[in-house]
Amino acid sequence: MSPKRPGAAALSALVAVVGCAVTLAVAAALAQHEDAAAEVQMDRRTSAAAESVRTQTRRYLDVLSTTAAAAGAQQTLTATEYKAVVQPMRTMKLAGATSIVLVIPARDDEVAEVQRRWRRLGSPDIELSPKGTGEHAFVVAGIPLDGTNPVGGLDLMQATASAAALTEARRDGRPAVSDTYQLIVDQSLPATQRQNSFILTAPVHQGSGQRFLGWVVLGVRGQNFMGDTFAHAGQGLLDLTLTANGPDRRPVTVASVGAADGGERDLFRTIQIAVADKSWTLHVSASAAGLPGARSAMPMAVATGGLVLTVLLALLVWVLATGRDRARVQVRAATAELRAGEAASRRQADLLGTVLDGISDGVGVIGPDGRFLLHNPAAIRMLGHGNPEAGVESWQQHYGLYRLDGVTPFDTAELPLVRALHGEDSDRVEMIVRHPAYPDGRVISVSARPIETSSGERGAVAVFHDITERKHVETELRGFAGVVAHDLKSPLTSVRGYAELIIDALDEVEAGGGAPAVAQARRGADKVIGGALRMQQLITELLDYAAARDATLRLGEVNLRSLVDEVVTTRTDHPDGPGPVPDIFVGSLPAVQADPALLRQVIDNLVGNAIKYTPPGQAPRIDITGRTGPDGEVRVQVADRGIGIPDGEHALVFDSFHRASNGMAHPGTGLGLAICRRIVERHGGRIEAAPNPGGGTIFAFTLPAAGQTTSTLVGVV
Repeated sequence: MSPKRPGAAALSALVAVVGCAVTLAVAAALAQHEDAAAEVQMDRRTSAAAESVRTQTRRYLDVLSTTAAAAGAQQTLTATEYKAVVQPMRTMKLAGATSIVLVIPARDDEVAEVQRRWRRLGSPDIELSPKGTGEHAFVVAGIPLDGTNPVGGLDLMQATASAAALTEARRDGRPAVSDTYQLIVDQSLPATQRQNSFILTAPVHQGSGQRFLGWVVLGVRGQNFMGDTFAHAGQGLLDLTLTANGPDRRPVTVASVGAADGGERDLFRTIQIAVADKSWTLHVSASAAGLPGARSAMPMAVATGGLVLTVLLALLVWVLATGRDRARVQVRAATAELRAGEAASRRQADLLGTVLDGISDGVGVIGPDGRFLLHNPAAIRMLGHGNPEAGVESWQQHYGLYRLDGVTPFDTAELPLVRALHGEDSDRVEMIVRHPAYPDGRVISVSARPIETSSGERGAVAVFHDITERKHVETELRGFAGVVAHDLKSPLTSVRGYAELIIDALDEVEAGGGAPAVAQARRGADKVIGGALRMQQLITELLDYAAARDATLRLGEVNLRSLVDEVVTTRTDHPDGPGPVPDIFVGSLPAVQADPALLRQVIDNLVGNAIKYTPPGQAPRIDITGRTGPDGEVRVQVADRGIGIPDGEHALVFDSFHRASNGMAHPGTGLGLAICRRIVERHGGRIEAAPNPGGGTIFAFTLPAAGQTTSTLVGVV
């Protein structure tokens, strides 16, 4: 280790410690200054809010006192004179005020007299409604301040809060405020529209003797009363809540307003405010960050900037003092990174190689000189050869590439890889590969794209698909469609013709043609049914043909003797058409590994053909035997004494829709033996036909013996 490193570390640490200490001290001082400013802001705004509440309540009390004095100054106070006294209050815009009413006291024995007197004094329709017994306080006159008429005759003594306020004002001779409650006139409103409210009341005294006449009462809804005042005082910066005692002496919210800022509240104040004979509480809270000038980003900016500068300075000292060691560490790190990258690239290359080796599509890559840089195993299998020694000029001779006609060589310049080497894309170009390894040829589809090799030069990549089987299926489908169209058209034409004859015969029956016309119609109907049966047979064999290729093999151990006996019983009990009963010999048959339903179809087709292609008047003779060969396969033979198959056609009879030239007189579709071959080949076996030395034909096919592994079977699921 370099002797300078401890000194460099100590110097860097010292710079970092001193810089951090100075930065944090300055930031702390700025933060304390802002906290103090926030407290001052909070005190000032709280005082302003409290003063707004005091001013508003004093205004209402002053208006109430003035109104009570004006009412008491009337020599004889009537309802009309009272309304004239309070009429100016309509224009004062008293927020939250519901009505200002004149309330007259009365005991139980005075209620009737008070009602008669105030009917004479300007309230002719008044109906006093006492609640309970004892002292009552009835509304006898008043005006609305919120658009709703005051309830005449209402007994305010029925509510505990209003009764206590009236009693206190009469006793003390000064205005009083009630505890917070929901006004009696608001009880009919929905619960969501009711507010915590209160009444302000002032006693009314008349004459020089100051005789007590009653009260002037102002009803006030709390939230409406202080909502505008709070909104103006808080300016969207403070949470303001005004509480007063309810009838149960518990604090109840009179009015509240929230700040626009949703931040955390960290400043709180509580102030008691005297309102008449009561004391209300004002709760104030705010977020210091939301008060103008109270908080700023300056402390954080100073702290962040100072720490960043300190770190940069410490790093600069460290870099300058340890440059050589740092360079050495960087070299080691770069070397390790290169080694890790090389290992990752090697793993990636191994993975790519594994993928290319495992996929079924062939992939080939050539360089700018046309030589193959890469050929995966699938490409080698499809092309039948590995890479040629020379470039593109040798491909034709090496791989044997032809057009789809199988005769015309594929022009080298038109090959997809050659075109891609010149910058052209090729998609799904079809060609035939034929050489000694593939004498029958393979059909492949090639797609190619230009690429850039690792050396930066142009190359090309191609993907090969073996479509030999698909082309075979397409060819088969084309032949299939032609034969189906021909074989269906003939019975359909016959059906239509005989249907027209039936119509003609029915017309003759209607015209009185009698029995000959009916007989003609019956013959036509028989012909129509025969044509329909031929079409049904063709469609059934077409479905069997498709199932023989596509149906899932459900393999199991099959008792071949039992299966053959079932087929023979069915054929001999229900022979097709009139004629001699078939003579069928069944020899010893070993068990096999097969799909029982498909195997039954093979046996039934072979036995049915042997019966059908027997000369007229001759009893069909069929021998069914089997044996197990040394290779573990079971060979089954079905020998008949029928008309036989002409020489040279024994292999062709297994092709789809092929019928032997000597059997055209017998009805059929030419699909039965094709179905047999498909089923046998899917079981991993083979089927063949040969002349029977005694006349007729021997059909032989092989199947796996019971218990044999199914790894060689085709299409097993």
